[in-house]
Amino acid sequence: MVVMKKALLLLISIFLVSCTQNDDTLLIRIKNVSQFDYSDIVVNTSGGENNYGDLPSNGVSNYKAFDLAYRYAFIELKIDGAIFTIQPIDYVGETPLNGGKYTYEVNAANSNEQYSRLSLNLVED
Repeated sequence: MVVMKKALLLLISIFLVSCTQNDDTLLIRIKNVSQFDYSDIVVNTSGGENNYGDLPSNGVSNYKAFDLAYRYAFIELKIDGAIFTIQPIDYVGETPLNGGKYTYEVNAANSNEQYSRLSLNLVED
């Protein structure tokens, strides 16, 4: 009888802990899908800003948490010391991403235009 009570108490404890975990966590990583190395990567989703540091060609960063994000974001990075930017105008009509893990795949064309060199593709992991 004592063993059953302990087992029941253990099951209830596990259930309570699992119910209190936050499944709404929004995690985003960066994947460099270009032939260029990126440095000083900053991402701002309007729900937070994170610095991803440097990422070599075809590299993938660790996930970072955001309070809110959309299918695109402000991204600034350097290629060979020159600054390039994805600059959203606004998020009107956009639906926020649900909690989960996502990857912003960032590509870079062979151009020197600060605002049109980069492109972004969202992948739900």
